[in-house]
Amino acid sequence: MTAGTARAVVVRRGVRVALSAAAGFYPLLHAADRPVAALYALFAPVALGLLSVVPGSGRQKAAVVLCALPPALVLASLGTVLAGAAWAAVGGMLVVGFLLAFAAVAGPRPAGAAPGLQLFYILACFPPYAPGTLGDRLIGLTIGVLLLAACETLLLPERAVPSYRRRLADALRTAADEAASPGGVPAATLRAAGERLRPSSVPPAEQPASAGRTDRALDQAGRSVRRLLNQLATLSEEPPTPTDPASAELLARVAVVCTNCAYFLRTGKRPPVAGSLEAAMRAFGAERVRLTTGPPGPVPPIAVLRRQSRILALAESARIAEVTTDIAAHGRPVGPAVPRDQFWYAELPAPALWARRILGNITLRSVLFQNAVRIALGLAAARLVAGTLDLAHGFWVLLAVLTLGRTTVGATWQAVRRAVAGNVVGALAAGALLIGLGTHTDVYAALLVPAMLTAFCLGPLLGIAWAQAGFTLVVATAFAQISPVTWRLSEARMVDVLTGSAIGLLCGLLAWPAGARHEVRRTMAELLHSCGGLVPATARILMIPAPGVRTPAPVLPSLHRLRLAEAAYAQYRSETPGLPDRTGADWHAVLIVASHVILGAHRLPHLGLPQTAEPTGSPAAWARTAAADLEAEADRVAALVGGGAPAPARPPAPAPADYPPTALSVDLEVWLTSLGHQLAHIDSTARNGGRSGHADG
Repeated sequence: MTAGTARAVVVRRGVRVALSAAAGFYPLLHAADRPVAALYALFAPVALGLLSVVPGSGRQKAAVVLCALPPALVLASLGTVLAGAAWAAVGGMLVVGFLLAFAAVAGPRPAGAAPGLQLFYILACFPPYAPGTLGDRLIGLTIGVLLLAACETLLLPERAVPSYRRRLADALRTAADEAASPGGVPAATLRAAGERLRPSSVPPAEQPASAGRTDRALDQAGRSVRRLLNQLATLSEEPPTPTDPASAELLARVAVVCTNCAYFLRTGKRPPVAGSLEAAMRAFGAERVRLTTGPPGPVPPIAVLRRQSRILALAESARIAEVTTDIAAHGRPVGPAVPRDQFWYAELPAPALWARRILGNITLRSVLFQNAVRIALGLAAARLVAGTLDLAHGFWVLLAVLTLGRTTVGATWQAVRRAVAGNVVGALAAGALLIGLGTHTDVYAALLVPAMLTAFCLGPLLGIAWAQAGFTLVVATAFAQISPVTWRLSEARMVDVLTGSAIGLLCGLLAWPAGARHEVRRTMAELLHSCGGLVPATARILMIPAPGVRTPAPVLPSLHRLRLAEAAYAQYRSETPGLPDRTGADWHAVLIVASHVILGAHRLPHLGLPQTAEPTGSPAAWARTAAADLEAEADRVAALVGGGAPAPARPPAPAPADYPPTALSVDLEVWLTSLGHQLAHIDSTARNGGRSGHADG
């Protein structure tokens, strides 16, 4: 999104919020004489349209806003009931604050709506205890939400962007073109197509982020297609090799599968059923076994065997895309989804998948859990302080905690400094306005809409100081119409904002002050350490003679660490830049190499060339040494990206130039060599401040 486009989105959002708030506030206050309902009709669009950042098109935003209405009514009712006792209101704030913040585990849309939903409880849980006004509160809230949903759909709506399915289909089409005509698509184009599937390149509303089978399948498909495109790019850059009909046939089959999957994702017609590529790969593997175990004469050169290994690896990536598209199309796999560990979610019911997602994040190492605890403690502390000190309009204390809190103490301090400056300016302007106009409510009514348009449209563009100043004027012009107020309203808001800022800073200082910066280093280091142990384990499995299918090394612990690292990386990307990360590591490359290790641990025991006898000689010795060295190198790089200062890496021993297939599995050699290149890339970026070439695919 360009800067101009982003500014236009902010302005359109501000117009929708201001007009929907005004459309509910004025009739309820001046025509129906229901000030409580008018106040809630004003704050409902502000909560869900401005405080919440709901991603997506106009229709998608309206759907989220309407889905938020029932919980908003429940929260307003709960806050009204609990407002009678301070301890109950504080306990309710602690529970509500945690649950709504932790809703981020469900994806970007619930995470975007959560701050606005917090506000409905905050507004209702403050004195006076007035259960008799609950009806007016719910009426105003409902009217405000419905008006906002209508404006999201009808008034300057946001356009729909290409869906994730469409992006995936385009990437598969590019892969199909290259597989059908090797060398026909430039390597840079292939890699660029894969980059468009990165989470940071996909709008939040389109990311497959839920815990259900379909979204999990689409997410896995995206990773596989990205890997497929990188593998095709790497293959196209390899030196030419002798003609290999078996490889050409498998590539053609990959092209057909990619075309079929792309057609379904684009049109919804002819859903693929997994299994055809699996059969082609087994036939290809059988042909490789026949050629390498027969007489010495027909055995292909080592360069051809290496190319076959790379083609088999990219075919496995395409097969995963085929299986996951099958799952996304039918809800469950119709064709074979093997190995089951890799598609563990395919047969589980939705409640079990959601339970896994939630339980997997209930740990002090989860950034989502950390954020929920930080927000809940801050809001509960703010409610306790505001109630104990009997602050006028104390809900502004909680609103300050909610809007100014960040995931790092440095970012919180920057936001607080600017917000306080903005509130000082806004308080002085609002105080002068209230003194000058007195009780002329008609003038305040005339000023409210221009004040909202200015605050909601220009505030986010000019920065948090301007936004806070503008919102202070909005509050003054709105409250002055509901009941007589004096310049002390501005004073009360100033005191409340300062109190909330202090509480927010204290919580940021005491609860994970580094945000995801420390957590991303720790989770990435643990991920590398976990994956490093899979390398020698997989090498041992491949070097043991086995007539049948070999059992892969267990990968579920590494998969779990991969998910935690991805969550930490997602928050790390979203945080306001503060102090530079002293590691400078390419975190995305860490995730790629982890996926490569896990995929290889799955794939090679099933599809790698079998050993008819235990390998011996220098090639086998190289493989054993290389696997052990890669485990040690993964641990060393883990220490480096974790913030340590390990000794520089030792140069790896070069792979044997030529050897008979009986001496070593060429698939193992290709895998180990590729992992070495990727770890070297991560080491280089960590030592050179993030500057290095692209990682080996």
